[in-house]
Amino acid sequence: PILYGYFRSSCSWRVRIALALKGIAYDLVPVNLVEDGGQQFSAEFKAVNPMQQVPALKIDGITLSQSLAIIHYLEDTHPNPRLLPQDPKKRAQVRMIADHIASGIQPLQNLSVLKQMGEKKMEWAQHCITSGFQALEQILQHTAGRYCVGDEVSMADLCLVPQVANAERFKVDMGPYPTITRINKALLELEAFRVSHPSRQPDTPAELQA
Repeated sequence: PILYGYFRSSCSWRVRIALALKGIAYDLVPVNLVEDGGQQFSAEFKAVNPMQQVPALKIDGITLSQSLAIIHYLEDTHPNPRLLPQDPKKRAQVRMIADHIASGIQPLQNLSVLKQMGEKKMEWAQHCITSGFQALEQILQHTAGRYCVGDEVSMADLCLVPQVANAERFKVDMGPYPTITRINKALLELEAFRVSHPSRQPDTPAELQA
């Protein structure tokens, strides 16, 4: 497999965690979202992903974009360890939380949106993350065990950790979100989350490396 990604992209990080958990080796092709006016806008990368976004994964003769679609494919083709619970209710809760983050929070504070916000980008990012986290904290109080849904790592957790990192980068006060904070801390102790961390990628700038 070939993963086109960017060290700091939270969507790329989700996929790196899934690949690490499932023990799938891959080659990385870094796509720098800020250098050269954004390498994602090159004709070469547009041929890989017409949406000009990371991540994209070439695997088994197909090219997939959209992190959750990629993770669903990995789940279908490499079922162990499981990232979607067998119980239909828990499975729905995992998908709900993943969508809440991947559709309801992250895109609103994405690089392309922040560019449009000009000087208000920090304020905007904080607003989007805070309103999303207020809802997420309430949801997790009903679904969480050790992790987002019960005691098994799921697709929801793959979305949570990168989004907390975004919140920290945009200086969001995490005080009001004890459940999110506790789960994030537990997940960052797991090897798959550590090796996939933005501070440990081949394209991480030296000053940001762990």
